[in-house]
Amino acid sequence: MSLYVPSGASPLIPGALARIERRLPHPGEVVVRVGQRVEPDDVVARAFVPAAPQIVNLARALMIPPSRVKRALLHEVGAQVAQGVPLARSGRFGGKVFLAPVSGVLASVDETTGYITIVPEPTRYELSATVRGVVMEVIPYEGVRIETPAAQVYGIFGIGASQYGVLRLLVTDPAEPITEEMINPRSAYAVVIGGSGVSAAALQRAVQQQVRGIIVGSIDEAELRAFLGTAGYTAWKIGPPNWQVPATPPPPGDLVVIVTEGFGNRPMSQPLFELLASHDGKEALVEGSTQLWNGAQRPRVVIPLSTRTAGLSIEAPHPAVRPGALVRVLHQPYLGALGQVRTISSAPRRLPSRVRTPAADIALEDGSMVTAAAIAVEALN
Repeated sequence: MSLYVPSGASPLIPGALARIERRLPHPGEVVVRVGQRVEPDDVVARAFVPAAPQIVNLARALMIPPSRVKRALLHEVGAQVAQGVPLARSGRFGGKVFLAPVSGVLASVDETTGYITIVPEPTRYELSATVRGVVMEVIPYEGVRIETPAAQVYGIFGIGASQYGVLRLLVTDPAEPITEEMINPRSAYAVVIGGSGVSAAALQRAVQQQVRGIIVGSIDEAELRAFLGTAGYTAWKIGPPNWQVPATPPPPGDLVVIVTEGFGNRPMSQPLFELLASHDGKEALVEGSTQLWNGAQRPRVVIPLSTRTAGLSIEAPHPAVRPGALVRVLHQPYLGALGQVRTISSAPRRLPSRVRTPAADIALEDGSMVTAAAIAVEALN
């Protein structure tokens, strides 16, 4: 798996101002104001989300002609009906009875086809802040933008939307995977940190123990499919306008998983692991949404810091790939390898792939020298 990150932002930010956007799934009401401080559990917006209409073939259900459907109804069109109450009867005395499948409004009857439509009651949705910070912008009827000083780690791949919890370190080595036995009741409502990977069994145990998030270096694609309950590769959508993980079924238990290196069995990068481990026990926000088209979006971990933290920058750093910089290689066969840039060519060079492009000579941690395309390396400092 190769990765190209056009934003130029470092995946490792020890301290900067983090901006978090929280949006409703449907237009509603924003209940906070600009400048207001919020906590993770605070509600910032509310909405009533309409449900999909239920269309039922009542003629088939009662085994009557479509022309008799309206006369079979026990309620007028526009009436409110409750789930489980008798909605229609095939005969005036006795006969088959049809019960309302959902609570809602009987919206329409079609005497030509025998179908009826029930519009379910809208669901009340409350949007929480999920992070401690200050509301810097209100998006009318949609949501808010929150800012907070934070350490941040960007991943490569994620599933789930967003969750928050206390960071809990489960391993002492970035090459150590999370096993099923490591997930216990102490991990409930926490965001756990692992090393090289996590199995499907451990992910299932995390759902059972109500773990909110898992951060690991890599994950085996077969283990992820086993956890999500998908067979084969047709569930993976690759191509415009969006790249997504399997849309159905959704990640069980609202668990958010963030992978920092990629698919397979790879240890987490040492600098990323050390930053996460240094904040063990602190509250964090994990955002799993991943998108490569129409505005790249990488999953990330946001760890709010004290406003008194020294050396805090307003904007996230955008380190350049330059001689002496610590970088991570983003393509095979050195995907995830760390090293230091020795030289960067000023003119295009021919690589083993036979592509001519500006390239960087990198001294890897094991002492070997490799050459990679300049756009296929990511600066960490």
